[in-house]
Amino acid sequence: MDPKPHRIIEIPVTVQGGCSNPKPSAGSGCGTGQNGGLPAHIQAKIQDHPCYSEEAHHHFARMHLAVAPACNIQCHYCNRKYDCSNESRPGVVSEVLKPAQAIHKALTVAAGIPEMTVVGIAGPGDALANPTRTFATFRGIREQDPGIKLCLSTNGLALPQHVDELVALGVDHVTITINSIDPEIGARIHPWILWERRRVFGREGAEILIRQQQKGLEMLVEQGVLVKVNSVMIPDINDRHLKEVSRMVKEKGAFLHNVMPLISDPAHGTYFGLNGRRGPTEAELSALRDECGGNMNMMRHCRQCRADAVGMLGEDRGEEFSLERIDQAPLNYDVVRERRDQVQASIRERMAARKRQGDTVTSMPSARPVAQQTTRPVLMAVATKGGGLVNQHFGYAREFLIYKATPEGVRFEGHRRADLYCSGPDACNDRTQVLASTVRALEDCEVLLCARIGIEPWSVLEAAGIMPNGEHAMAPIEDAVMAVYREMMAAGRLDMSEREAIQCA
Repeated sequence: MDPKPHRIIEIPVTVQGGCSNPKPSAGSGCGTGQNGGLPAHIQAKIQDHPCYSEEAHHHFARMHLAVAPACNIQCHYCNRKYDCSNESRPGVVSEVLKPAQAIHKALTVAAGIPEMTVVGIAGPGDALANPTRTFATFRGIREQDPGIKLCLSTNGLALPQHVDELVALGVDHVTITINSIDPEIGARIHPWILWERRRVFGREGAEILIRQQQKGLEMLVEQGVLVKVNSVMIPDINDRHLKEVSRMVKEKGAFLHNVMPLISDPAHGTYFGLNGRRGPTEAELSALRDECGGNMNMMRHCRQCRADAVGMLGEDRGEEFSLERIDQAPLNYDVVRERRDQVQASIRERMAARKRQGDTVTSMPSARPVAQQTTRPVLMAVATKGGGLVNQHFGYAREFLIYKATPEGVRFEGHRRADLYCSGPDACNDRTQVLASTVRALEDCEVLLCARIGIEPWSVLEAAGIMPNGEHAMAPIEDAVMAVYREMMAAGRLDMSEREAIQCA
């Protein structure tokens, strides 16, 4: 049976070159992705949400509950596999949970990881294609612990019909994946959707999806829900179009835009991967984020987490809390909640103290016009275990955070995954291969900050033009980056020509 036109919510489909129904956005448009570019009331709501706040992701943990196996659209970049614990990407889980299991797991994780502030449902399918399972899980957690933030990610197709229930349950953070606002482009990414109990293909399906996404976004904003939009950057399909997406979602009230790179390893079995569609380079991704940042606050700390991720961003402790391992005995949850509240209050106090003393630490005044600014920016890689500190040994880093230092201050740029150099104090992997991989990942960085580093990797990195630095161990990351930048400036290593200054600006 064909979908009935009157059942489709009539929102004009926005195509390249224009946006419909403009309205003031919650975002400030600073484009930095830092909390400082957001209104105070939004900063207060995301201060301990690691998936929404770049600062919070250093200190607080999250967990995703895999209770939603079904999906209502097909994406060419997705292939949902189960029992694949070594993969870290959306749509992958080791076990799908029933709501009762998920509720118990959430409370158990809250007991074991007191830094956990957020429980989200992000798959492995779509949370709102499985509404009974999703809402039963949220209700159970809300009844047991009203202090845990509830968060949901969705493709938006079924969003409008569930907004009221989300609000009633206190879900005040929602992420919508919007990859296009042009149905021709959308059809190249999403070949079909499930609508009115049948598959709708191509442009027709993309039009319905786009209408539903925009309507759901508007409805959430009207109800006071914070909305983040995710977009997958797919070279030669939607990469140039995503600037239009960013402008539209800001106008409709989203406060944050997260442009993520396409993951296209053929081993994952996705349509794009198997057909040779490449992911963007780091430079392409950074440039697009900067272009979108002219309109919108940009998220740069996303890790494209598994649908069952547990712990801080950049780590996954899910195996510690598998159904086999968690104790089925009842928890003394009053004690758990009290300890968790104490830990989180302490973290917030440290963050507030750091903010009070840090506003002038990571910036240097510069009143010179562009043509006279002759100090170039520098990218630096940082090995960290969390807490916003330079506190990890190079050999144990599975990823590096990337920061850009300029005379105006320090900006977080993103992260780069790396192979583990050491698996123990006396056991190292293939050093030549691992170091070569790390050099490729960090080839545009000039400095690597870490707590410690051995002579061999130091020599290899230095020879590649990446200077290791262990002099700022346990220092706050932004302070350390700016301190090294000042040292480079004082040594005359940052001078550039007037032409280069204009191009850099």
